[in-house]
Order: sequence, then structure tokens, then C-alpha cells
Amino acid sequence: MTKRRTFIGMLGGAAIAMTAAGSAFAQEVTLKLEHFLPAQANVPTEILDVWANNLERNSNGRVKIERYATMSLGGTPPELIDHVQDGIVDIGWVVVGYTPGRYPTTEVFELPFMVEDADAASYALWKMHERHMADSETKDLKILGTWVHGPGMFHSADPIETPGDLEGMKIRGGSRLVNQLLEAVGATPVGMPVPAVAEALSKGVIDGTTIPWEVSAALKVPELVENHTQFEGPALYTLTFFLAMNKDKFDSLPADIQEMIDNHSGLAFSIFAGSTQQDADWQARAVAEELGNNIITISDTSEWRELVAPIYGSWIADMDAQGKDGQALIDEAKALMAEYSGN
Repeated sequence: MTKRRTFIGMLGGAAIAMTAAGSAFAQEVTLKLEHFLPAQANVPTEILDVWANNLERNSNGRVKIERYATMSLGGTPPELIDHVQDGIVDIGWVVVGYTPGRYPTTEVFELPFMVEDADAASYALWKMHERHMADSETKDLKILGTWVHGPGMFHSADPIETPGDLEGMKIRGGSRLVNQLLEAVGATPVGMPVPAVAEALSKGVIDGTTIPWEVSAALKVPELVENHTQFEGPALYTLTFFLAMNKDKFDSLPADIQEMIDNHSGLAFSIFAGSTQQDADWQARAVAEELGNNIITISDTSEWRELVAPIYGSWIADMDAQGKDGQALIDEAKALMAEYSGN
């Protein structure tokens, strides 16, 4: 909560004073922001709308953000990053893992049992984006924020208490590394974007899904399955997100509006977004509790960790083959998360 107030509070007088000095003929800008969730879900209402509303207010009306939920401008969630890059939309909130291999550095935060706190990981991801990606992997985009969600977990028709329980289960995964994790623990991975989860569960296409608590309520997952398996300590997995803007559009804007966008984006916004998404977990868990669902907490993760350990070696080899030092990226991510947590 404190981090959210800090981010929102920092967008006050200075930004307003800067925009009030503009001439009567100052250019007005309308930007289209698209995402893939229902408009009432947590990320749109608690993160994207907060960002957009603050920018609109602090621009004294010079900037307007049109919001489009559930891919209402067409296409599928994995195509959204291309829609941003091609200028079909100006801004998009994207799951990085929906385009496997395209932004490989981000995958360090998707490794099993790598992330314990979304705030710290979102801080580290932004720092690593600036150091390793801005001039290479994302050079054709204007990245406004980078963050991760709270602990990833299982939601399933049948209870999952040990890896053996996953044998024969078809489980939805949201990224390349999550699918590798599912294979390692004995499940059959089924890749699909998160908006497809509810229908797939209701029709029996999948037996369960990997998502954090936070988004489960918006997808009505607690109404579709009765079992939820969470892990103590570092999360089973996390996914990474970008709030990305078309670079040519950003470059075409007046300098003062570019400055406004930058003032509302970056490191502080990334931490705010990760913190907000993680903090919403308890509300969705409360929905499952009210329904009387079975919530399983795994405190001894040693068996799980042993099964997924080879994913680290294969990921390091993948990075090394691309000219990146995979082990160094892991070490850097851990050091940055520790740096944040120690502050």
C-alpha cells in the first residue's frame, strides 16, 4: 500500500506546474491503450487506469488515453505486441511470454522458484531492462513499465499436493518456461492466453491452470475448480509484463508530453504495478474461501525444486548460445532483488 501511495503521490504538483506553463495553442494528443482482460479486472482498474488517469489529469487535458479492453480492436493477446510495434495501437499491456524467444532476458524472472516478492522482481526487471534490453531486444519499442505478478500457482479440478498428482493432468501454461516446468513435474502443458482459461476449464479442455490468485476471480476460476495449490517461499513461477508504446508515436509527440509520459512511467511505476498486482491476491483468495474451496499450501518444496532444477541448466545454455551469459543474468537478477528487499 505504501508503495502505491508513493507512486501516486509523486505525480502531483511538479507535473501540473510543468503543463500549466504551456501555451494556449499547445497540442492535444489522444492515445489508444489496449489490453486483453475485462475492463473490471484488477490490472485495468488498479494499474492501467491509475496510470492513464494520472497522466490525463497532470497534462491539464492535453493528453487523453482511450482504453480498449478484451482485445476489442481485434486480434489475439499474443498479437498485441505487434499491434503496438506496427502502430495499430499506441500503447499495449502485454504478457511477454506470449511471444516466446523474442525478449529472452525477461525469462530469468520466469524460472521456477526464482521470485519471492513481486515488488523486488519488478524493480530488478526494470533495472535489467535498462541495462540489457533497451538498446537491443526492445529497441523498436518505448517501454513504459516492466513488472511481474504475485506467486504463480495451480488451480485444478482435482487436488495437487505432490508432483505425482499431476500425472495425466492437462494444465494450462502461460509461457515457454512455465510449459517446461509443467513437463518437468509430470503434467501435460497446454499453452493458451489467460482469457481462454475459463472456457477451457468449463469444457474440460484442461484439468487445471497456472495463474496467480489475483486474476482468478475475474476469470471465475474459483467457480470452475475447487482446488488451489500455493507454495510457501519463492513462487512456483512468475510471468513478466510490459506496458509498451509505439516508438514512432512517442518520438512524434511534443517534448513536454514525452517528458510527462516519462514522469509517469519507469522504475517507480513498475514497482507500483508489481506491488498492486501482488496485493490483489488476497481478494481473489477470499472468493475461493467463501465458496468453500480446498486451498493447499506446500511448505516443503524440495521435491518440486529437484524436478525443475534442470530447467536452469537448459536456460543458461540457451542464453549462452545467444551470446548472453545466462548464469550472470541469474546472479544479477538475484542481487537486484536482494538489493531492493534490503532497502
